[in-house]
Amino acid sequence: MSSLESARGAHDETGPNTMTSMTPLPPVPREQLGTSRVLVVGDVMLDRYWFGDVNRISPEAPVPVVHVNRTEERLGGAANVARNAAALGVQTSLLCVIGDDEPARKLIELLEHSNVSAHVERDPELATTIKLRIVSRQQQLIRIDFENTPTHEVLLAGLARFDALLPTHDVVLLSDYAKGGLTHVERMIASARAAQRIVLVDPKGDDWARYRGASVITPNRAELREVVGRWHSEADLEQRVSKLRAELDFAALLLTRSEEGMTLFTDQGAVHEPTQAREVYDVSGAGDTVIATLAAMLGAGLPLTQAMAYANRAAGVVVAKLGTATVEYDELFQ
Repeated sequence: MSSLESARGAHDETGPNTMTSMTPLPPVPREQLGTSRVLVVGDVMLDRYWFGDVNRISPEAPVPVVHVNRTEERLGGAANVARNAAALGVQTSLLCVIGDDEPARKLIELLEHSNVSAHVERDPELATTIKLRIVSRQQQLIRIDFENTPTHEVLLAGLARFDALLPTHDVVLLSDYAKGGLTHVERMIASARAAQRIVLVDPKGDDWARYRGASVITPNRAELREVVGRWHSEADLEQRVSKLRAELDFAALLLTRSEEGMTLFTDQGAVHEPTQAREVYDVSGAGDTVIATLAAMLGAGLPLTQAMAYANRAAGVVVAKLGTATVEYDELFQ
């Protein structure tokens, strides 16, 4: 795509196939980020946290008894992605499907406080997805999920809304959590590509043919392994990724590698960014921060390798926070 020239185009680096980016990271002016227009589409959820103390084991079963003394509610899934982009000062819209229930109303309230423009399709038969985490002494004891899938009719309505929103956005970010919100993802990518928009995909599952034509896909190691198999060396990894990109017409693939940082694969080879995390506290939601930061920077006109470096820095900040969290502008550029 012409709007993502650095995904297809050349890097300045030369040398071995896998290189470490040494590009300095000057602050991106707030005004420049403010011109970035990102449309996030995908599965949203409400993250609920119950915090408490454990002082005994239940007499009914060998499980801890948690005395809950504090609760929190946060945006999760694609809503957390949108919240991360908005936290950097980006013009952020979110297209999603929710139910007509109490968690849905809470999601709308949280989105309003996050400076995200919400475009919501409501499905009365849908139970808005909830992930309930019970935490004691900074350790997650259990996670309980409540979810089902939206109806066909509301998904078609969402597709029509997508076509209406597309002309006023520079970057389309598709956040797939396999909850049904991206049932028509192929048509969305085709429309965005025809409009010469940058398309980023956070994938789920092993059927990546549905993401064909995306500008950048951002799997973690486990997700990529599920699709290309286990690799035995960096050269083997690059060969497998190159084949995958050619088959599915991905301009670039950004592999997030936890404590190993991240690696960007394009036609010019692989560029690696080592991790910048000073302390790893909680990796949940880190992928949301990475792709949101990437979208923000690309929408502001930065080249892909530089956008990746900022995304890597943002990941290093967010993993030091508990649960789904954001990185503010001042944290990223301090």
